[in-house]
Amino acid sequence: MYRNFLWKVLLDVVPVYPESQEFVMAQRKAEFQDLKEALRVTKIIDICTKQHLIFLAMWLLRKRRVKVDMAAQLESPLYRAMSTMAETMWHVLDVELKEEKLVDMYWISSGLFAHVEKLQKEVGKLQECTYTLLEKEDVELYKHLVKIDALHNLPYNSWFYSCFAGVICNGSIAKIWDKITVGAYRILVFVAVVTLTTLRRLLLRCENIDQVLDTINNITEETSEVIVNKAIESMQQSGTTQQVDMYFTKHS
Repeated sequence: MYRNFLWKVLLDVVPVYPESQEFVMAQRKAEFQDLKEALRVTKIIDICTKQHLIFLAMWLLRKRRVKVDMAAQLESPLYRAMSTMAETMWHVLDVELKEEKLVDMYWISSGLFAHVEKLQKEVGKLQECTYTLLEKEDVELYKHLVKIDALHNLPYNSWFYSCFAGVICNGSIAKIWDKITVGAYRILVFVAVVTLTTLRRLLLRCENIDQVLDTINNITEETSEVIVNKAIESMQQSGTTQQVDMYFTKHS
């Protein structure tokens, strides 16, 4: 019920002090309107541009990175993942087409984009830690994925940059993003490992990377909920979390 508001606080969209929130949101709304108008005037966006792409373009403009050929810019794996996140956000927050709601969504998206930028330098460690934890949790599955040349060729960058948007169903992904809003990026390792172990029966039948990806890309809503809950539970188990923390400390 309060996720929208809590995310705004945690992502520094609004201050914790109630007496300041109205003023700050007025400033956020003014900046939102200025950014959107600038993109419209420069013809980087038009009436046909999808709303989630407008949000990403606004964020890029605010960071002074936007290019006139935005389509080419979105070919970057990072920005493509951010676009997927922004599109997923529509379903997570159930946004109405009212300016106040759009302002909220833009600033929440911007806050998550900032976190994704920060975790860029951690992606290599997250990937290596995924290998280590999977081998410990399910050595048979680990060896099978290595044997069919799949384990090291999974789209980890896409998974981690988008915080599993487009992989985990919209109804469950907010629980992952709750962790991201407070900088707990290591939840992504647990989601990756639990996704593989939850699908182990199907994955053990796969003979190549294409079959593995096809299995992972067709996760149901029910399975998504199971994966997310098990990932959070695993993260909360002190022993497993300490192992992940030790890995990051060792490889810092």
